[in-house]
Amino acid sequence: MIDTHCHIDLYSNPLEVALECEQLGITTIGVTNLPSHFEMGYKHLLSFTKVRLALGMHPLYAESHVKEFPGFVRNISKTSYIGEIGLDFSKEGISTKDIQTETFKKILNELNGKKKILSIHSRKAEKEVLFYLSNFKIQTAIFHWYTGPVSLINKIIEAGYYFSINPAMVKSKSGKEIIKKIPLEYLLTESDGPFIEHNGKQIKPHNIVLVQKYLSEALSISPQEIETIISNNFKRIVNSIR
Repeated sequence: MIDTHCHIDLYSNPLEVALECEQLGITTIGVTNLPSHFEMGYKHLLSFTKVRLALGMHPLYAESHVKEFPGFVRNISKTSYIGEIGLDFSKEGISTKDIQTETFKKILNELNGKKKILSIHSRKAEKEVLFYLSNFKIQTAIFHWYTGPVSLINKIIEAGYYFSINPAMVKSKSGKEIIKKIPLEYLLTESDGPFIEHNGKQIKPHNIVLVQKYLSEALSISPQEIETIISNNFKRIVNSIR
């Protein structure tokens, strides 16, 4: 299984979650919300083969962006994975729109020409995010938990970007409509743990099996085939930055 977006550091026992991923053979990208969070977790995962830490600057943490940005630049060379980064123009984030935009442009400028895999937050700012990714010639990006216009999906795919879907999306009508429009070869899976619950418990990377089951039933393809397709999609992304 592949989990391209999990906040491992936000579980009560991050090391336990990481060890479970390692033991189950789940390739897991642990996104972070700020460079200082990345620095705290980085050394703990160096010996892991299945778990990697991503360097992030979450748009909803905009009040910390100016202070944290030097740390972002300082740590870029330590990882091939960048996330969670992006823009959030929802009611929750709109008040810091200008700071977010400035930070996002600075991050993309730093990443221009570097071979990295980006996990992207784009709530209520999907068109703007796509514009900046394209403008800064970002080659490899994954739109995490996409909730934007269905009409924009084709443009995102034309730009060569992917989508990661999670168990919450397969339970909602809007999520299912979005998934239906994404070609299988541009799909990846994520848990977005611990922000989603399943049966009253915080979701973990192994719960991605719920997404595989949904796709299998919706597309009349065996779960094993779905797992193989997702795995091949991820390998294609990784190979693109080598």
